[in-house]
Amino acid sequence: MAAPVRTLCCSVVRLSSRQFSTTCGARAGQQWRKEHGLARSGSEYGPLTDLPDWSFADGTPAPLMKGQLRRKQEREVLSTRIVMLSAEVDRGMEAWSEKREKAKRLEEHKKSLLLKPKGMLLIKKKI
Repeated sequence: MAAPVRTLCCSVVRLSSRQFSTTCGARAGQQWRKEHGLARSGSEYGPLTDLPDWSFADGTPAPLMKGQLRRKQEREVLSTRIVMLSAEVDRGMEAWSEKREKAKRLEEHKKSLLLKPKGMLLIKKKI
């Protein structure tokens, strides 16, 4: 019984002159914002979310609101994590280059320990 309803629904959609969109409404404009270097949504960062809503008459800025304090703390945590991971990558690159240099020195040392040509082989090699 479910199949005829499905067929009926699909045929109604095909016969309808209206177009349906199946995309999520929350992503509206997201691609455009990314292409223009903006946040995915208008409420992630920017002057409307980062700057205070008001200030005192003498020009003193207003105290930060809860959301602004939370975003500031999240950014501080993220920045410390970025610095830590960057330092870890630098240490890894240094260790990798030292390991590569050590392997190169070991290979040169092994080549120096090989038997050297003597007599006629040495003369032929020079010619």
